Amino acid sequence: MPNAMNASSLLPAALLPAALLALAVAARGQDVGHPPVETLEKVQPKRPYSPYAGGAVPNRVFWGDTHLHTSFSMDAGAFGNRLGPEEAYRFARGEEVVATTGGRTRLARPLDFLVVADHSDNMGFFPDLNAKDPTIMKDPTGREWYDKIQEGKGMEVAMEIIDSFSRGTFPDGLMYWPDSKMYRSSWDKTIAAAEKYNDPGHFTAFIGYEWTSQVPPGQNLHRVVVYRNGAEYARQTVPATTYPPQGSTDPEYLWKLLQDYEDKTGGDVLAIAHNGNLSNGLMFPSINHVDNKPITKAYAETRARWEPLYEVTQIKGDGEAHPFLSPNDEFADYGTWDKGNLNLSELKKDSMLQHEYARSALQLGLKFGKELGTNPYKFGMIGSTDSHTSLATADDDNFFGKHSGSGPSPDRMEHPFAKFGDLEILNWETLASGYAGVWAKENTREAIFDAMERKETYATTGPRMLVRFFGGWDFEAADANTRQPAEVGYRKGVPMGGDLSKAPDGKSPTFLVAALKDAIGANLDRIQVVKGWVDAGGERQEKIYDVAVSDGREINADGRCTTPVGDTVDLENATWSNTIGDPEMITVWKDPDFDPAISSFYYVRVLEIPTPRWTAHDAKYYGVKLEEGDSGKQQERAYTSPIWYTP
Repeated sequence: MPNAMNASSLLPAALLPAALLALAVAARGQDVGHPPVETLEKVQPKRPYSPYAGGAVPNRVFWGDTHLHTSFSMDAGAFGNRLGPEEAYRFARGEEVVATTGGRTRLARPLDFLVVADHSDNMGFFPDLNAKDPTIMKDPTGREWYDKIQEGKGMEVAMEIIDSFSRGTFPDGLMYWPDSKMYRSSWDKTIAAAEKYNDPGHFTAFIGYEWTSQVPPGQNLHRVVVYRNGAEYARQTVPATTYPPQGSTDPEYLWKLLQDYEDKTGGDVLAIAHNGNLSNGLMFPSINHVDNKPITKAYAETRARWEPLYEVTQIKGDGEAHPFLSPNDEFADYGTWDKGNLNLSELKKDSMLQHEYARSALQLGLKFGKELGTNPYKFGMIGSTDSHTSLATADDDNFFGKHSGSGPSPDRMEHPFAKFGDLEILNWETLASGYAGVWAKENTREAIFDAMERKETYATTGPRMLVRFFGGWDFEAADANTRQPAEVGYRKGVPMGGDLSKAPDGKSPTFLVAALKDAIGANLDRIQVVKGWVDAGGERQEKIYDVAVSDGREINADGRCTTPVGDTVDLENATWSNTIGDPEMITVWKDPDFDPAISSFYYVRVLEIPTPRWTAHDAKYYGVKLEEGDSGKQQERAYTSPIWYTP
């Protein structure tokens, strides 16, 4: 196993069932460590006997969804969603609710936190439309939309709304402007729901919204805005919107309003971009689309200030990597959406792709960091759902679709998710993805927000696997022989989202990596380290290293394991067997190709063994066949925030 100093089991086999049972009961299996030596020495000469005392480092991973829409979002309401923010929080906390499409539903395990992120433009419009608000009924288009919805044509109305917003043709008479009484009422209700369900130490309900920038004819530049503070801060302003003249689709406009909010209130906010795969090259630009000029130092500094995270996976596709950009990565073609922009009005070109995916954006960030002095794309990674059903579920056996019009039904797989002319994306192509894992000291707004700001986060496509990733200069094989990777990890290095600099003479970076399967999920196939850099000619470069693999398979001299893990999926019954793969892996890995003069980044990708997709579960439940092109299988995964090296 070249350059993997150790790859060992974290638990003796005899202890594994009991440990996994404990994880399942708690729904939050924890890797606990103690404070770093320098912290402890300020209090006492050596660490306490108890390795869990002190609480100076993050010792729990909290699971959440930072991107959920309710009936307050205009398109969600048009699709038929009738569940508001309160139902969304109740569902996320583990309560049973009745879905809009009928039937009881509940999460297998509660989440720890939730951001209700309804679209800021026209927030609260659809509950009023459904209630036949007199002002809306006076408008011909408003009346037409109401009638269509009553006739069961909500999908048609939703697509009209999305298209009119994308093209800047939404009727002025139906706009809930940010300075209107109707808008303020909706924002106050959003805040009130978060305050009602926020329960420090048990469940965190963040105040938030989505700033839904769609640059005509439909390029996706959406951001979710998350507040650290509570109602007394959030009520002092209203959300930023995109529709002119009271809004703008320019991200720098959003960043200015975030600065204005902090200046006025003394509060803290951050923004999280998503779906670069639908931006047609605008999400991580070299050229600013607003003025058609190269991005500036001010742009780089401001973006880095406000956007510490990127939502790398969700229902509308996975955004880690693309096979065109990474032809040597056999796992890059996962949940790929690359037909066009958000409304499919403009086809995709290969030249757009490097400005759309996380891995290439991280590489571009290194390039701009050298040229501008600040890396604008130095982001950590999370996943979230972007569900418009008020149901924050990313489980394949409990998937309620992107919106209420694509809820469980015998024929939902064959229906178009989006269609423009002859071009379409079908519902079966949507992913039951994803969740955010956040390493924090406690389940509070402040602790989780602070962890997101420092990028101590990772994304998963749904499973709740535990992942630790530390980088330093002095990790050694013996450091993998521990039940508490955090203890040595924080003492010798930096966690995911951290920075290494100025390599000591003769040393290469070493990394401590550990992963534990989801307590009720699939075994693990492998752990990979993805390294990226920009060469002397300014070209993007990458290399993938398999640093730990299951079942005793061999890692070749080039750092890759070419033997597949196997496949136990029974499509007919939508099941699989954990007779292959490993329940956990831990290793110390040293970069064999390190050049101390070149800036680089490293992040971890953890792959599960193959499991059934949500479509296989639907096929089993309804007795229907999979659609052409759908294998019904997948290898779910996790992506950590990177660790950056700067000379």
